[in-house]
Amino acid sequence: MPEPTDDDYALSMNHTNPTPFRFAPLRRASFRLSVTQAGQLPPDDGAEVAIAGRSNVGKSSTINMLTERRALARVSRTPGRTQAINVFDLDPGQRLIDLPGYGYAKVPEALRRSWGPLLEQYLRRRSSLRALILVMDIRHPYSPHDADLIGFAAGCGRPVHVLLNKADKLSRGAALQEMARLRRMPELQGVAMQLFSAQTGQGLDELHQHLAGWLGSAEAKETPTDAGVNKPKKSSYGPGRAGMAPSGDHGDWVICATI
Repeated sequence: MPEPTDDDYALSMNHTNPTPFRFAPLRRASFRLSVTQAGQLPPDDGAEVAIAGRSNVGKSSTINMLTERRALARVSRTPGRTQAINVFDLDPGQRLIDLPGYGYAKVPEALRRSWGPLLEQYLRRRSSLRALILVMDIRHPYSPHDADLIGFAAGCGRPVHVLLNKADKLSRGAALQEMARLRRMPELQGVAMQLFSAQTGQGLDELHQHLAGWLGSAEAKETPTDAGVNKPKKSSYGPGRAGMAPSGDHGDWVICATI
């Protein structure tokens, strides 16, 4: 079988010696800019995928693993350091978006609140946003913040793909049991998820395939308005959880919206 080129998807049919699937544009990722106001975002065309997650779940390591770059997304020893929307260009019309980490109490309150309007506008109105990847630590998954984000994304008509990161820290049986438990939760019905490890590369092929599907074509697809972004929906998270709102116990990422 011929060697895969940098411009081809490398998916071998030889199951005795399978070639890993790699979405080639990810190797060409380059930092474009950091955004603190909606008006600074790149033109709303093409296709992009956003990556979100609580601080210290391995979001930056996931981006570095995906792009085969050790320091494209800076891995900080201090959680909560991602304080803006970071934009990475792939091939023309393709982008990877790193959203601010959330859930870290030491981030100043004023800064936490400043993220809210920006993130709400981004998730609600960004036509080029194809999917949201939500990174969780499989050992401590589905925090109240994660629940808020999933509920808000659902109200915006955004597909969510959950990465249960750090799966290498558990035995395979324990990791599969935890994923099965999460899949049985009523509030996670219909949410795609997979096992993943940003350290070992477990699940990397599967994630590359999803990204190829979302970003492989920059042609016009269903817009957020068509998908229901501007159509009010009732939240399944109960009173006070209609959006991402501040809470005395865990309100670090503030998105105030009625879904």
